[in-house]
Amino acid sequence: MSKGFTWRISLIVGFLLISFLYMTPTLVPKLPSWWGVLPKDKIHLGLDLQGGSHLVMEVETQKAVEGSLDLISTDLEDSLNAQNIRFKRVGRIGSDRVQLVLYDRGSADTVQKLVKKKYPDLELLPLFDEGGFVNLQLRINEKEAQVRKDKAVQQALETIRNRIDQFGVSEPVIQREGINHVVVQLPGIKDPKRAIELIGKTARLEFKLVDENVNAVTATPSTIPEDDEILYEKKTDPATGAVSETPLVVKRKAMITGDLLTDAQVRIDSQYNQPYVAIEFNSTGARLFDQVTAANVNKRFAIVLDNNIYSAPVIRERISGGSAQISGSFTEKEASDLGIVLRAGSLPAPVKIIQNVTVGPSLGQDSINKGLIAGLIGVALVICFMAVYYKLSGLVANMGMVLNIVYLMGALAALGATLTLPGIAAIVLLVGMSVDSNVLIFERIREELRLGKTAKAALDAGYDKAFLTVMDSHVTTLITAAVLFQFGTGPVKGFAVSLSLGIIINLFTSLLATRVIFDLFLERKNVKRLSI
Repeated sequence: MSKGFTWRISLIVGFLLISFLYMTPTLVPKLPSWWGVLPKDKIHLGLDLQGGSHLVMEVETQKAVEGSLDLISTDLEDSLNAQNIRFKRVGRIGSDRVQLVLYDRGSADTVQKLVKKKYPDLELLPLFDEGGFVNLQLRINEKEAQVRKDKAVQQALETIRNRIDQFGVSEPVIQREGINHVVVQLPGIKDPKRAIELIGKTARLEFKLVDENVNAVTATPSTIPEDDEILYEKKTDPATGAVSETPLVVKRKAMITGDLLTDAQVRIDSQYNQPYVAIEFNSTGARLFDQVTAANVNKRFAIVLDNNIYSAPVIRERISGGSAQISGSFTEKEASDLGIVLRAGSLPAPVKIIQNVTVGPSLGQDSINKGLIAGLIGVALVICFMAVYYKLSGLVANMGMVLNIVYLMGALAALGATLTLPGIAAIVLLVGMSVDSNVLIFERIREELRLGKTAKAALDAGYDKAFLTVMDSHVTTLITAAVLFQFGTGPVKGFAVSLSLGIIINLFTSLLATRVIFDLFLERKNVKRLSI
């Protein structure tokens, strides 16, 4: 056997063994313990085959910009206090600017220099006098706002992914779509309602001091101080299930935020046998928590999540060590979900679900069955046609088609790809494409045989002359698949992946694998006439 045969046959057999190796976890789900050193990835089933939920979520990116401006105003307030600069008010106005109301022009000039140094990306508007005070405003420009919006979507994507990972959904699909949309696919999920609530919770955790000088029962938004706000503490009666809301007046400014958390775990109160969430702060959070509790002993400290007060305990003593707990009328599931969202981090902006589609597992199994039947019928018909029309050469084409399918399934398993119903359609399409390449080659061979060439010469000429035509058809299809993958959503991407892999594999099998089979027969059997 020549060296040319040796390396080609080695390549074909090597790819075949590797494909079966990667397909083993799919074909044999329960593998022995020694399998740990070998590939573990398998072909995953997509949402349309396994069942589950498909969500399209919109990130309210403008809220992220407003949140950034709120943080800037808080930081400026702290900086002004640190430098003993007197001011009347610092806060966000509208959706794109921060306002500082100062007592005199001298302070305004100092603040301008401070702002230029700390926030060079913000635009300083001209000073103007209003009601005896000096008004200074900072505006965020459109370019910087867009950067923050884009970053908010990226952060939302990562936060949602962290939450889903901790929730325990296997093989989720989480990806960005368009400018401010996030697509989430949760195959095989058992409790879609709980998952949706968990994913969409903003989880903005804040610790705020309760303003004891204001009567919360009679307070209204128009009668409370500017730096206060009215929030409600919800309590559920465990016996009746009735929910009551108690108003509390708290300071707008958060003393500590959930960004400083490192851990959140569910614990059971040994005294009341009720679940609560134990939280741990990082070094910065621990220092702030120590300072705040030391300075506010015997005052109430509200624990606020998404503008709802979970509890408002009295600070009995200074709390060091960076540990605290969030208690309330929790069920174990509610406490567990709260722990998940706090560990995963808060969303940078609220998200709203604009599309929610649930696919039942029975429909998924029905899709698998019909897809398999369609594939088997397609393969059987192609095999019969090739065997009848091209005789023994048709059997060679059929062998190439089988190699195509095995290689493709092995590649999908190796990549840990997700098989969807459109993906099955792509595989069935590739069955036809695999023999289509051989049809082009065989017709060329027939033409050469009619010209009186020998079997070997006709075979060589057929493969050589059909090469560019086969290559051209495959490259144009590959470009189409690339466009589908770039701009398509989940199922369309699955189709594009299967199609792209199949096209590349088909080039290998049609131009090399089937040629090797012909060459082996011509060399060993001394064939004088091709059965084509």
